[in-house]
Amino acid sequence: MPKILIIDDEAPIRRVLREILENESYQVFDASTGMEALQQIKEQDFDAIFCDIKMPEMDGIEVLEAIRQDSDVPVIMLSGHATVDTAVEAFKKGVYDFIQKPPDLNRLLLTLRNALEKKNLATENKILKKAIKLQHQMIGESAPMLAVKDMIEKVAPTNARVLITGENGTGKELVARQLHELSQRTSGPFIEVNCAAIPAELIESQLFGHEKGSFTSAIKQKKGDFELADGGTLFLDEIGDMSLSAQAKVLRALQENKIVRVGGEKEIPVNVRILAATNKNLKVEIEKGNFREDLYHRLSVIVINVPPLRERKDDIPLLVQNFVELIAQDMGKATPKFEPDAIETLQQYQWTGNIRELHNIVERLVILCGSTITKDEVVRFGNPLN
Repeated sequence: MPKILIIDDEAPIRRVLREILENESYQVFDASTGMEALQQIKEQDFDAIFCDIKMPEMDGIEVLEAIRQDSDVPVIMLSGHATVDTAVEAFKKGVYDFIQKPPDLNRLLLTLRNALEKKNLATENKILKKAIKLQHQMIGESAPMLAVKDMIEKVAPTNARVLITGENGTGKELVARQLHELSQRTSGPFIEVNCAAIPAELIESQLFGHEKGSFTSAIKQKKGDFELADGGTLFLDEIGDMSLSAQAKVLRALQENKIVRVGGEKEIPVNVRILAATNKNLKVEIEKGNFREDLYHRLSVIVINVPPLRERKDDIPLLVQNFVELIAQDMGKATPKFEPDAIETLQQYQWTGNIRELHNIVERLVILCGSTITKDEVVRFGNPLN
């Protein structure tokens, strides 16, 4: 049941609003002064607040300022004497809406419902962002991982292009996301393109977009990932698998900060930071004629090599604990515990599939085992490729 606070120095107003809101199944609290209201706000959380403008000792604007120091709860101002300047000031200080007294019942209830819906969406968004952040956090305190984190902290605030290298499953995408999150572009989009998963004949349309009618299935104009990432970060994963023709266009885009859609002629300016990743040795690919050397030098201003799991086995206990908690939470079950010798057994494996393989095995163990996971169960159900 949503909790609503009414702040007004007039007892009849508080009484009428209380009756209206309680009739709508809201839990209602009230305060006759700003100081009394602020004390209640310290003691409990409210879902929305109605606040009068004209009050003795502390007016509504001052109450709003005090609330905004610690909370983003929706505040709806009530007043029978407010001027346009007062209303403008209230909106600048973060009021949700402004209702004249005596309030129209339908508008009051509609405004309250909209405020509560907005607050719920904001709360859900925060929870979702937190969950995403937890899924993409970099786990590890081993020397190799500390070196990677240190490099990320130094490079992230710049606009330098970064080439992220490492075996499959080592977490190259996590490095890219950390570079974005710690950059000055964090409020912009993070667009990821898996160059290995897109057919060669479609990669240019994916990256640069296309004009209507530029090819058989182009039934309408489409923006490419360079445009979608404008103001943010474009992550080109598995760039070693990109076709040579697409490489040439990417090189031009990096040189000129402009792109041209497939089938188009107009140059479109783009402001994008490029991060790239590969599990291939691009210098070998250059010798084979599979990768452009000039593009390599454009991409590799900074190179970050993500170590394989076999070189950072000290991180396995932390990784296992993190995976267990996330997997158990997703399944809606209690978090099982690994016995010490079970963890030691996991640390003895070579992990050719790296972190991705470890995650899969932990998930399998959480599904198949009980509240405590033993060494014998790791040997029985783990079965990693050594």
